[in-house]
Amino acid sequence: MSLLEARPLELSELIELTPRRFGDERGFFSEVWNHARFAEAGIPTQFVQDNVSLSRTKGVLRGLHFQTPPAAQAKLVRVSRGSIFDVGVDIRRSSPTFGRWAGVVLSAEKCNQLYVPEGFAHGFVTLEDDTEVTYKVSTPYSPEHDRSIRFDDPTIGIDWPLDGEPTLSGKDAAAPLLADIDTGF
Repeated sequence: MSLLEARPLELSELIELTPRRFGDERGFFSEVWNHARFAEAGIPTQFVQDNVSLSRTKGVLRGLHFQTPPAAQAKLVRVSRGSIFDVGVDIRRSSPTFGRWAGVVLSAEKCNQLYVPEGFAHGFVTLEDDTEVTYKVSTPYSPEHDRSIRFDDPTIGIDWPLDGEPTLSGKDAAAPLLADIDTGF
């Protein structure tokens, strides 16, 4: 059995990665990042910063976020507590899959991760209370390059697993539609 399973999603640039777990009566051990193994799986990205977010309640929706070039970010997203529905949206205007999305449930229990390359907006909704998400990025946060797209943009049509209205930040609630923003890609 491989130490790292890589599964491309419907948009093949988005890759679900599941590291192998080694467990016994004490618990488990899992290698969640190894540059050489991830490069073999098609993820050669050098990451420069780790981030963490805690969402206190189910239904917190963060995104859709991205940074424009030259500060564009690739991300490697994992859940250290709880679970999320994680989404990537292709925002590369010249791409044949521009405006399309793919998503996957990430959970602490499964220990799976999502690789989101540059040129994709990223967002997630929490599926449980007290969900903690950690993610690596390839470029540091840059406020002047930070952008958002409406989570409910009808031309994208993400099928969020929501029970009612999501909890949004002011920034995300006021985000423009994809058609109204220069993504830089």
